[in-house]
Amino acid sequence: MANLLVTGGAGFIGANFVHYWAEHHPDDTITVLDALTYAGNPANLAGLNSVDLIEGDICDTALVETLLAARGIDTIVHFAAESHVDRSITGPDAFVTTNVIGTHSLLKAARKLWLDAGTGRPHRFHHVSTDEVYGSLGPDDPAFSETTPYAPNSPYSASKAGSDHLVRAYHHTYGLEVTTSNCSNNYGPFQFPEKLIPLFLLNCLHGRNLPIYGDGMNVRDWLHVEDHCHGIEKVLQAGRPGETYNIGGGQELPNLQVIEEICQTVDRTFAEDPSLAARFPDAPAARGEPSASLKTFVTDRAGHDRRYAIDETKARSELGYAPRRTFAEGFAQTLAWYLANEGWWRPLMERARITR
Repeated sequence: MANLLVTGGAGFIGANFVHYWAEHHPDDTITVLDALTYAGNPANLAGLNSVDLIEGDICDTALVETLLAARGIDTIVHFAAESHVDRSITGPDAFVTTNVIGTHSLLKAARKLWLDAGTGRPHRFHHVSTDEVYGSLGPDDPAFSETTPYAPNSPYSASKAGSDHLVRAYHHTYGLEVTTSNCSNNYGPFQFPEKLIPLFLLNCLHGRNLPIYGDGMNVRDWLHVEDHCHGIEKVLQAGRPGETYNIGGGQELPNLQVIEEICQTVDRTFAEDPSLAARFPDAPAARGEPSASLKTFVTDRAGHDRRYAIDETKARSELGYAPRRTFAEGFAQTLAWYLANEGWWRPLMERARITR
C-alpha cells in the first residue's frame, strides 16, 4: 500500500492519472495538491470520494512538508506545471515560478522529510516532463531519446528543462530516489479547451474557425492520456531511480493530418447520430457540410518547433511499456467523451471565452 501526493492532480493529465491510479490501485491513498488556477478544476475529480483535494501552492514548502509528514506520503507524482506555450510567450514569469521554483520547493520538502529526518523509509519522487525540452527536429532527424541534448526553444520548455535538471541534481547530490518521464503531446478527457484537439473539436461543434498556425505541417507525436498514465505506472513500479524514460504514443503526425482526422470523425459522428444536429445547430456537420470548411491559416507562433518525435525504446525494453491506441482510436474515444460531458466543458468555454 502506497501513500501518494499528486501535485496538479485537478488538471488535465494529473486528474486522469488520479482516476487511473484509483481504479487500478484501490488500496493506495491519494492526496491531490492543486492551486486550482484556470486549468485546475475540482470537477475533474468528481466521483473519487476517497481522494483528498487540498487547495494549495507547490511553492508553499511548509505546506508540502506538513502534508508529507501528516499523511505518511511515500510517493510524489509531480504534474503541477504551467504548460501552454502561447501563455509562456506572453507571460513567462508564471512558468519560471511554478515550473522551476515550485519543483524546487517540492524537492526541498521531500529531501527534508525523506532523507534528513533519517527515517530510511522507501520513497519515490516522480517528475512528469515533456519532449519539448529537447527542442526541434528536422524532417529526417532521429527521434528524441533519453540522451538527446536539451535545447528548449520556448519559455515553457526552458522552465521544464530547468526543473528536470533540478530533479536529476537532487538524486545525484543528495540521494533522493527520483525518476523522470518526458512525454509527447497528450490528448483525451478533461483537457482544458485551449489546446489543439479540444479547441478544434469544440470549434467544429460550434461552427467556429479552425485556426492553423503557419503551413500546418508541424509534426507531433500524439499520446492518449490514459496510455501516458499507464506509462507512468510502469515507471513507478519498475523504473530505476535516477533514470529518465521517454513515453510516446507512436503516432507521429503533422497538424494538418490531425485536424483532418478531427473533422472527418466529427462529420461521421453527426451522420451516425442525427440528434447531434439539434444539440449543435451551428456545426457545419449539422447541415451536412464538411467541418473542414472551417479551416483557416493564421500567422505562425513565435519560436514554433517544427517536429517532435519520441523514441520509447528504453521504456519498452526496460518496463514493458507500449501505447494501446492509434490516434484514430484515441480521438474517437475523446470525441465521445466530450459529447457525453457537455456539462463539464461548456462552463469553461463560457467563462474563458476560449479563442486562438
